[in-house]
Amino acid sequence: MPEATKKTVSAFTKKPNTQTAEIEATVIFEAETEKPDVKVRWQRDSKDISSSYKYTISAEGNMHSLTINNVVQEDAVGYAVIAGVSKVKFELKIKESEVKEPQKAVSPDPAVVEPKPEEPKETPSAPTESSAADTSGTASDGVAPEGLPESHQPDTRQDLTGLFTERPQSGEVNVGENITFVARVCGESLLKKPTVKWFKGKWMDLASKSGKHLQLKEHYDRNTKVYTFEMHIIAAKANFAGAYRCEVSSRDKFDSCNFDLAVHEARTTDGFDIRTAFRRTSTDAGEDSGELDFSALLKKRDSFLKTGLRAVHVSTEPEVDAWEILQKSSPSEYEKIAFQYGITDLRGMLKRLKKMKKEKKKSAAFLRKLDPAYQVEKAHKIKLQIEVANPDAEVKWLKNGQEIHLTGSKYIFESVGNKRFLTINNCALADDAAYTCMIGEEKTVTELFVKEPPVLIVRNLEDQMVMKGERAEFECDVSEEGAQVKWEKDGVELTRDESFKYRFKKDGCKHVLIINDVTKEDCGHYRVKTNGGQSLAELMVQEKQLEVYQSIADLTVKAKDQAVFKCEVSDENVKGIWYKNGVEVKPDARTHITHIGRIHKLTIDDVKPEDEGDYTFVPEGYAFNLSAKLNFLEVKIDFVPRQDPPKIHLDCMGRTAESTILVVAGNKLRLDVPITGDPAPTVVWTKGEKVLTDSDGRVHVESTKGHCIFTIEGAERQDEGVYSVIVRNPAGEDTADINVKVVDVPDPPEAPRILSVGEDSCIVQWDPPLFDDGQPVIGYVLERKKKKSYRWMRLNFDPYKETTYEAKRMIEGVAYEMRIYAVNAIGMSRPSAASQPFVPVAPTSEPTGLCVDDISDTTISLKWRAPERIGSAELEGYGVEYCKEGSDEWIPAFKGLTDRTSVIIRDLPTGEKMQFRVRAYNMAGPSPPATLQQAVTIREIMQRPKIWVPRNLHQTLIKKVGETINLVIPFQGKPRPQVTWTKNDEPLDPKQVSIRNSNTDTILFIRRSERKDSGNYDVQVQIENVEDRASVNIQIVDLPGPPQNLKAIDVWGFNVALEWKPPKDNGNCDITGYTIQKADKKTMEWYTVFEQYRRTNCVVSDLIMGNEYVFRVYAMNMVGLSPEPCLSKDSAYIQKTGIVYKPPSYKERDFSEVPKFTHPLMSRSVIAGYNATLSCSVRGIPKPKITWYKNKMDITNEAKYRMFSNQGVLTLEIRKPCPFDGGVYMCKAINSSGEDVVECKLEVRHPQGTKEDSKK
Repeated sequence: MPEATKKTVSAFTKKPNTQTAEIEATVIFEAETEKPDVKVRWQRDSKDISSSYKYTISAEGNMHSLTINNVVQEDAVGYAVIAGVSKVKFELKIKESEVKEPQKAVSPDPAVVEPKPEEPKETPSAPTESSAADTSGTASDGVAPEGLPESHQPDTRQDLTGLFTERPQSGEVNVGENITFVARVCGESLLKKPTVKWFKGKWMDLASKSGKHLQLKEHYDRNTKVYTFEMHIIAAKANFAGAYRCEVSSRDKFDSCNFDLAVHEARTTDGFDIRTAFRRTSTDAGEDSGELDFSALLKKRDSFLKTGLRAVHVSTEPEVDAWEILQKSSPSEYEKIAFQYGITDLRGMLKRLKKMKKEKKKSAAFLRKLDPAYQVEKAHKIKLQIEVANPDAEVKWLKNGQEIHLTGSKYIFESVGNKRFLTINNCALADDAAYTCMIGEEKTVTELFVKEPPVLIVRNLEDQMVMKGERAEFECDVSEEGAQVKWEKDGVELTRDESFKYRFKKDGCKHVLIINDVTKEDCGHYRVKTNGGQSLAELMVQEKQLEVYQSIADLTVKAKDQAVFKCEVSDENVKGIWYKNGVEVKPDARTHITHIGRIHKLTIDDVKPEDEGDYTFVPEGYAFNLSAKLNFLEVKIDFVPRQDPPKIHLDCMGRTAESTILVVAGNKLRLDVPITGDPAPTVVWTKGEKVLTDSDGRVHVESTKGHCIFTIEGAERQDEGVYSVIVRNPAGEDTADINVKVVDVPDPPEAPRILSVGEDSCIVQWDPPLFDDGQPVIGYVLERKKKKSYRWMRLNFDPYKETTYEAKRMIEGVAYEMRIYAVNAIGMSRPSAASQPFVPVAPTSEPTGLCVDDISDTTISLKWRAPERIGSAELEGYGVEYCKEGSDEWIPAFKGLTDRTSVIIRDLPTGEKMQFRVRAYNMAGPSPPATLQQAVTIREIMQRPKIWVPRNLHQTLIKKVGETINLVIPFQGKPRPQVTWTKNDEPLDPKQVSIRNSNTDTILFIRRSERKDSGNYDVQVQIENVEDRASVNIQIVDLPGPPQNLKAIDVWGFNVALEWKPPKDNGNCDITGYTIQKADKKTMEWYTVFEQYRRTNCVVSDLIMGNEYVFRVYAMNMVGLSPEPCLSKDSAYIQKTGIVYKPPSYKERDFSEVPKFTHPLMSRSVIAGYNATLSCSVRGIPKPKITWYKNKMDITNEAKYRMFSNQGVLTLEIRKPCPFDGGVYMCKAINSSGEDVVECKLEVRHPQGTKEDSKK
């Protein structure tokens, strides 16, 4: 059976046509869509077009337009516009135009005008007339002035030696007007999007100043691969004038460009008004508000001199004199002096004066302070250094105002002489903070910036439109392989679930989100996030409309034959109802109704005359039907007399419910009444007292042999009623009444009511519609949406019969609205009004970890942890209750709620068994209770004393003299134990040592330690006859004393042998080495010979003949060098000798060899995703240095590559290459004799399956 042809409906009501234009003209293509909310894309040569200085895309309602500016010959290509699944192609053709004679215009080139020799170097060159010609336009747009062809224009571009293909140019603008600065960067050779920053002056980043007067824009042209960055200054003010800078960076490339902006008042013929200098900078209405803006006057005065007197000789005094005058003057005279000497940057002047005054103040505690800021890469370490004036000064390091303590290997404190170091290892983002070093009341502050390379999104997500039941894929590319990304749907993070609804794929830099078996609920906005950016796209799901592949047809059958009505629709799950003359057909012995797949059949066996009539098939849930007529063909031979009274043959006469004919509103009503009579009777149709004729417009009356037919096109509600048919002939008349009822979809229900809400659900209730329009309501269809969204989501597809429904699978904390449809046998009503917004919220889970912390005869201390799930509602507090064992009466422990996770309950009966429970409260009410596993007896429990010595005190605690000792020793025991401290079995001296005890720990504190504080400290905790002891060994160390008996035991040649004895005082720790120094007796300048020398004798060599030397030795331990050295008692004289040894001369053989590659690199073609290697071999003496390059860029430090060298065989391994890794690879070998180079080409191709998938 041939299928019905599907007609494609275009989304456009007006399509763009092919146009012909001249070069440098502007062309506009317009399209009009059928729906206003359709997303439209424009393409050029099958590539998407985005708004730029070349193309302008606009949309207003149903109208969409594409404007091509400054048409050139390359624009003569094919274009297309796409809306949904409709695509319209058109072309742009170029018509050759006559070349006009260029007008004569002169625009001075700022590069040619040189400043006068008398002008100072810092004075900027005067702006040209051409730059101020259009103050409201673009300062640098690369378009030639009107009237001159491009080849005749003066070349005002700067030399492009960096990343810029077009640099922003200096410009002038009047107050209140607009100006735009443009910078362009070619992205053809860049691996990722460049970063551009705009600055005013030296440090002010304009990215944070965007708003009413400043806008930063950027766009990318895929055809020319050019990035365009624009800075729009809107309604310029006088204080906008000054120097600006544009910086662009991309990986290891960097470029910058300086330009100036001059802002003028409205020009007058009499020059500038000096009174403008005394205007206030504030825009308030107050007369005294704001400050006097002398800088605007100075800049305007300077600009006036430049524009009016182009060759004025400026004579200024030396800069030093001006600063000296400012330093000696009072602040009230600063503006006057600045005006006199032409200083325009008042802020810079004040900063410099402040800095000059600060330089005179020298810190008494610091010889060298911290730098203002430090920067370090993530996971690296950094060392902060200061120099102190007093080596014994106590230094404190603070982070964000909190003192830093030694914890593991994160922080390292070092002290070397006057220098103090703070080393921060393995820097993380949490270390990005302000650090302070304090000595007494003085401090120095710095900021540490931890730099983390952001992961950027190279290729953004694209909007997807799929059919229901299909699979949707969102794909993006990021800048780094293996980067972590997060997928969200409407702000909710997506995770893998048991139904495998969502799948996440990662292939190198490519990340894919796969949504299986898409439904209407999956519509929404999907977002992918990295730490360097995000991309948003929309998923739209369309349902397939019910299409009729085969409609039912009229049948004419004979008696006892079979009649088959058959139709075919597009959805095999759609059910339907058959009607005969508006009455539902019920299956019986002769009538069979079947539904197999998409085919619906009505079969009538043994056809009889009463089976004749109109048959209709109505699909459930759809407001249309299929109709056909069954004609009964009967051959009769009747012998009728000439006069036969008329007779109406109806099987449904009367006004009962069974004989009522139903018709759906909007459908055709056709009454075919069989009549007999001879001669042929005349027929009159009436409704009430009104006679119905063809003049009524929608009514058609027709009489044929044996039949009278009454038809109404598009039945309406007022067509309902009793119709009478009257037939007359000379032999008599007959009358029959036919009751017609018009049915329609019901009225919408009233606005639903929200009875209650849960964590992800709500219970909604509604009232039935007031009118069902002739057919009983068989159910309801519910929809919901988020309050801020415009997309309604259907909750049920089969009619729901009750008027109360529980809606689930909602997001907690998000506001929703509900609406209801009523459904009857005809179809679905209009939606009801939306319910009041509601927010699903649920009580928290029960608190966790409830336990008894402490207990006494009348009190108990409970503690617990917060609930694992709190939800979107704020936690209001906790309620604690108790009851006696065996009772159900719970008594609140206190009034109201507590925010703490621990509580002490007092005044409990001693010896009673009690049960306790804790519940968390939020706006949804109390959570399930957390209860103790068993009842607790209120009685204090004896606990054996036990000392818990911290792990760091298991070894000897070493402290330097003068440092603070603070030992915290925790213990346990009930009742409170007695604590006793002793040192070497003797009581402690309370003047030197302080002891503080609590219920759970004891603290030993020595404010300033001394050598005599070294020893073994014992602590004892005792409860009655039970006790526990622990020992802590403390060692106080100090600088060692000087060595003893230093003497020179032998002198020979240029050498002296020294010997000494260890110091008497080793500083209470081991001597780690000695420092030996020598000095010539003539100069007595000391030089270090050995450091960290461990022996007590040494040989000093390389002394000078004829000189007399003395020596000294310092002892060193873990604290530092001894304060005093040990000097040698006698000096050592190096005698001159007359013997000069002349070694024989030998001719050295030169074994050097120029590097040469014995086996070259071979060009290769590899598959993406699999490791690849490039190999070659080289020889050379000395061993050459090997460097690898890709496209002439050094890749030695790239983590993606690994280099190996084994016996002259060189190997480069490329880990999992992608198409971007293809190119020319070069290996260079260099030594002192020369160099050699070898190169090859590497091609990275996709696997065969990936290419086929991408083509699809």
